[in-house]
Amino acid sequence: MHGSQSTTRHTLRSIHGQWVAAGKALGYDEMLTNTRAETEGVLNMRGIMGLSIVLLLLMPCTATSDAADPMAERILEHSGVHGGLIVHLNCGDGPLTAAMGAEDHYVVQGLEADREQVERARRHVRESGAYGRVSIRHWHGGDRLPYADNLVNLLVVSGDSPVDRAELLRVLCPGGVAVFVNDDEGRITDDRLVKPWPAEIDQWTHYLRGPDNNAVAQDTIVGPPRHLQWRCGPLWMRSHDHLSSFSAMVSAGGRVFYIVDEAPVASVAFPSQWRLVARDAFSGVKLWTRNIPTWESRFRGFRSGPPELARRLVAIDDLVYVTLGYGQPISALDAASGQTVHVFETTVGAEEILVENGTLYAVLDGEQDGDAADRAQRRGDAVVASKSVVAACAETGRVLWTVTGDRAGYVMPTTLAVADGGLFFQNASDVVCLDARSGEERWRSARPIIRRRPTWLAPTLVVQDGVVLSADRNASWIQTVGLVDQQAVEPGRVEWDEDSREAYRPFTEAKLGRPRALQEMTGTLDAFCSQTGKRLWSGPVSETFNAPPDVLVSDGLVWTSRIVCASQPGITEGRNLRTGEVEFTRAPDQEFYTVGMGHGRCHRSFGTSSYLITGRAGIEFVDLESGEGIANHWLRGACQFGFMPANGLLYVPPHPCACYIEAKINAMNAMAPARDDALPLAAGQLQNEWVQGPAYDDVPEVESSPADWPTYRQDAARSGSATSAVPPELKTLWQVSLDGPLSSPVVADGRLFVASVDAHTVSAFEAVTGQPSWIFTAGGRVDSPPTIWRGHVLFGSADGSVYCLRASDGQLVWRFQAAPENRQIVNMDQLESAWPVHGNVLVQDDAVYFVAGRSSYVDGGMHLYGLDAKTGERIFHRHLFDLDPQTQNEARKQIRGTGGLPGVLPDILSSDGDSLFMRHQRYDLMGQEQPTDVPHLYSAVGFLDAEWWNRTYWIFGTETGSGFGGWARPGRRAPAGRLLVRDGADIYGFGRNVYQPHGPGGGSHVGLGGIHYELFATRIEDRGHSPQWTTRLPFWVRGMVLDSQRRLFVAGPPVEQYVSTGPIEDVSDPDVVGRDQLGPWYGEYYLTVRSPEEALAAYLGKRGAMLWVVSGEDGERLSEFALDSPPVFDGMIAAAGRLYITTENGQILCLGDDAEK
Repeated sequence: MHGSQSTTRHTLRSIHGQWVAAGKALGYDEMLTNTRAETEGVLNMRGIMGLSIVLLLLMPCTATSDAADPMAERILEHSGVHGGLIVHLNCGDGPLTAAMGAEDHYVVQGLEADREQVERARRHVRESGAYGRVSIRHWHGGDRLPYADNLVNLLVVSGDSPVDRAELLRVLCPGGVAVFVNDDEGRITDDRLVKPWPAEIDQWTHYLRGPDNNAVAQDTIVGPPRHLQWRCGPLWMRSHDHLSSFSAMVSAGGRVFYIVDEAPVASVAFPSQWRLVARDAFSGVKLWTRNIPTWESRFRGFRSGPPELARRLVAIDDLVYVTLGYGQPISALDAASGQTVHVFETTVGAEEILVENGTLYAVLDGEQDGDAADRAQRRGDAVVASKSVVAACAETGRVLWTVTGDRAGYVMPTTLAVADGGLFFQNASDVVCLDARSGEERWRSARPIIRRRPTWLAPTLVVQDGVVLSADRNASWIQTVGLVDQQAVEPGRVEWDEDSREAYRPFTEAKLGRPRALQEMTGTLDAFCSQTGKRLWSGPVSETFNAPPDVLVSDGLVWTSRIVCASQPGITEGRNLRTGEVEFTRAPDQEFYTVGMGHGRCHRSFGTSSYLITGRAGIEFVDLESGEGIANHWLRGACQFGFMPANGLLYVPPHPCACYIEAKINAMNAMAPARDDALPLAAGQLQNEWVQGPAYDDVPEVESSPADWPTYRQDAARSGSATSAVPPELKTLWQVSLDGPLSSPVVADGRLFVASVDAHTVSAFEAVTGQPSWIFTAGGRVDSPPTIWRGHVLFGSADGSVYCLRASDGQLVWRFQAAPENRQIVNMDQLESAWPVHGNVLVQDDAVYFVAGRSSYVDGGMHLYGLDAKTGERIFHRHLFDLDPQTQNEARKQIRGTGGLPGVLPDILSSDGDSLFMRHQRYDLMGQEQPTDVPHLYSAVGFLDAEWWNRTYWIFGTETGSGFGGWARPGRRAPAGRLLVRDGADIYGFGRNVYQPHGPGGGSHVGLGGIHYELFATRIEDRGHSPQWTTRLPFWVRGMVLDSQRRLFVAGPPVEQYVSTGPIEDVSDPDVVGRDQLGPWYGEYYLTVRSPEEALAAYLGKRGAMLWVVSGEDGERLSEFALDSPPVFDGMIAAAGRLYITTENGQILCLGDDAEK
């Protein structure tokens, strides 16, 4: 190797070149061909044998790859599949598999029974640069493919199919295709298999399912969620105090489309990154994205709407209709590619879109333009202007008719509907019906609405089977609680109030037990004949919490809800659509489950042919046949939007809620109902597979040095403190580049070990020189570093297995499949087991501990194991499952309040020597649950969550806070921060200076109300109340290590340079000011962002990083060092007197004293 005097630089590409040269000298004669047992993809780089192996795996395959490319093109063309999940059965040595994954809108997996072929196939894929998104899996056959039902878009079968056609159809999604390739002749056969689209599932083309606004899917497959189909980001929405980050979602043609703000959640200061995203509806594979430059201000008050945001997106067959920004015309996009097909130039200022029978209908705000939208965004105000309705040919854009002025009046948001040949809407005084083809007025019926209203509250208008249903709040109850004087608003005019306090009035009045307020807390539902406008009947209705009234029609019955407060009964009466008579009654929700939350979720309810689906505390199902209520408090929809039942699945967007944070899942999830063939989960019936590797009986046991860092965060307690001293004056000793993202590293026995997370690999390097030792490929992602124990390398993988390797050369010792069955789903655009295992496993007293699974409520729960670390033999197994084993539903009294939901989520385990800890939960060393009264270091969202969502943090304690105010409580009672390290009784950390949900001197977000980040030292006994010292830093700490001399090494991006909480009078252009929307309650606080774009660029690592050495005694800076890139989260360690860092740009750095070189 070569290098300069100050550093030894080498990338894997240059290393490969030297391996090739060495291999040529050897004549390529030495290859690893050990077939005695499973090798699982090890690239052995030890000595001469290692060089020849690496050469074998890096030799070009141009001839076979060139031949595979046109074959892949022909297969894709023949199949008609445009994006999604491809599975290649009998993939051989992989060139065809790799070629089919050339475009990033495909996720591809090859299955192969021959282990040598598996290794060759992996080489081909790695050469394409796509390993991870494209992967190769050893599959030893059987009658069941390792995939969830309805997951695969394209099956390519080379040669004879290893399974029957029924099994092929099981894994194919509706509309999915199987293509058969004659392996001998290399041609595509005529035997093409297409899975038909089931009549039992439905699409969801508009916000409220269809243009008639009846949010009820004709879908009999959607049911209570029991299995995860696919999952993607973002993990969290950006803020619980501001505009919802999720605006809209629809589905058509086997795809889902949604509008989301993908800016990092770590700071509301960062400018929004609104995007329209397309994914396959069944596999969740990302197909394409389009940027949306201007949208509603991210600083708009929470729950304040505007309700019509969700109406800017419609999907019909192979076209998507959308406004790509405020003030923009409607565009028609190709659903498969996202390319623009047509722009409807006459629809500038469109706020709502409906499409029916080839005609596009839109509500336009005639006065809105880009500048007006920008001004409104800066003010945090709603945009209000005159309205008009336009109809145009959905194919050509030719305008058919326009209605404006008095003929339209002020068209109320979300009320436009098309059905029965008419176009209907509610204005300030009437329900209006126009002829959908000509625009001529058919009828107009008086239907006054409240004229001063909160910005989130729109009337509800539904058209179904010849009946128009119009619902709105009554003015009487508003006057009862003394909110506004409706008579002060001019007739025909609507005034909007964005005051966030108004939403809580009905909830507060009910909680205070004021009988008159409870009695008057209703609205009116009026029914009209859709042909004549004649009023048919009237009845009571209630809005939901912070959302319009629910009006759902299923099987001729009209259902409305009463779910603002926990004491209300829910949806209990079904009325005859034509008469209004009550024809079906059911018991209140409280008879079936504990509601738990004081108020309902802030979105509408939805329905299917079989269920009504509400959002009281989570997502609840009401069986329309039996009346049974089924709660799912561990799952929650997006604020203001909710969720979407379609395609036999329940699509649940991310949320910004801290309620039930110990058990509630996050991210965007597509949930499937219970499977008829779900396998038994009793310990004796688990499909665990144990494999003996070639190194099983030949591992020299090496005791690690006390100066090593052999596991995640150094020790079983995850203290983050080193046992050696690192010099404060640092020099770069060596650096290596790998394919990122990388895990944090570990160092033991003279080697550094690191995982390339998405590439499924664990790599070993010489710790002193950076020379590569070996690379091992697992069957799925490895999200964190291995644990090194007595010459063994132990780690878990997202393929559901735990691996044990020989540390000296990476050879397999044993592999244990922890997943109860061989079933894969799609997570973050890669295939993973339904029961993944975190990369880092806990080793203590010769036993290795870990958990497999995603939630104790999903896919039959999770599985906690203890194995013999040397042999892989099982010591114990504990099934973690929190549904009733008889009913497979939540028990009636499952929850209490906003924090008392039993359940667990997976994490890297920790231990104090006597107990196992998984987040807040505590077990003994045989997996038996124990009281959660032992303080330990943990995070309510897991050690590996690097998002920094504002309601989460690390803590040294026992309590996990939950709920609107409860999430901040533990931060006031124990040491807490974004990162913590422990040295005995001392805690060092980087975190917020105040933990308050709201109020003067507090606030939910750093930057609001005087909250900032700081470096601090405190003692455990002080419970976080009295820090020994605090220091403001010019950067955000993403990596932190304490050495044995009580020197604190901290590093991160210079975000703090761009964020200030100075007085508002100090702000001047080009500073951007956002108003804290809690201000009307608790005083005016401001977030001042100096160049939000620069702040975001810094956070993303585009402005380098800073590394400081700080005295642990007083917080004084001792030295500093510039980095090209920030550490990956928690990606800095110290071992044997050196500092090792894995960075966001894919580098491993070794820093230390120049004299050690």
